[in-house]
Amino acid sequence: MLPLIDGDVKLELSDAKLDEMRALLPMFYDVGPSPATVSHVSVPGAAGQPDVTLVVHTPKGAAHVRPGILYIHGGGMVLGDAVMRQGIDGARAVDWDCVMVCVDYRLAPETRFPGAIEDCYAALTWMAQNAERLGVDTNRIAVMGDSAGAGLAASIAQLARDRGGPYLAAQILIYPMLDYRTGADDDPNPNPTTGEFSWTRESNRYGWSALRGDYAAADARAGHFSAALAKNLTDLPPAFIATGTLDLFFEEIMDYARRLCRAGVPTELHSYAGAVHGFDILPDAAVTKQFHTDLERAARRMLAAEEEI
Repeated sequence: MLPLIDGDVKLELSDAKLDEMRALLPMFYDVGPSPATVSHVSVPGAAGQPDVTLVVHTPKGAAHVRPGILYIHGGGMVLGDAVMRQGIDGARAVDWDCVMVCVDYRLAPETRFPGAIEDCYAALTWMAQNAERLGVDTNRIAVMGDSAGAGLAASIAQLARDRGGPYLAAQILIYPMLDYRTGADDDPNPNPTTGEFSWTRESNRYGWSALRGDYAAADARAGHFSAALAKNLTDLPPAFIATGTLDLFFEEIMDYARRLCRAGVPTELHSYAGAVHGFDILPDAAVTKQFHTDLERAARRMLAAEEEI
């Protein structure tokens, strides 16, 4: 999502404002070029669907086998692309010594469910099949995202399980967008203290509606659309989840983390007091620094080779 968190500023999405918001989003991630070696790859999409563009960040220097992360950008299902965070994505590739593969999935409302999730799954499949070429250890592949991208990452973890692969070592979910009901009349856990800044109930309803179209969200694919709807969370990869207590998604994230734990999924959950959605856009804030420390420690541990554990 767009992390507008200054004072009373709120992002209000609509069909009329969508093009304007898409043009504005990159300025919030003006973090310079990637410090890694960058390549752009077009890979086959799902059957009958267009190819998917990937942006691959590989640390410079001597080649060796590394962990691989499929990164899925945020943007409320309707905004963003795979290059807007290239400085951040490349820096993580270098700092964590991993190959970062960022997927440019199709956005709603131009592409409804299951377009985005199928694009991300095609990217994951290609990544696993081309691991040797990428210098990636197939036993150390993770799926990661922020906001809507984290929601898609959670659904990808379910989809990979349901389709029998590829294997995932971890799911790293940064304030994930998990439940299409949040902020709607049928919100299962309404919280009056969340969603007042940055990403609002109105914007959430717009983003989910744009993705959903006429899909009823009542069949076996429901968790692939909205991860919180999955009835079965067993046999999923270990999870790292982070959120702020004022984030609109706080309640759905707490519930999803609890359900993961009950399903026997190793889950590390961090809740940052007073933080709103997209809080880490402020790099010098104490809470952002703590988040980055927690995130890096968890990612390194979850993706370590056996001999490093």
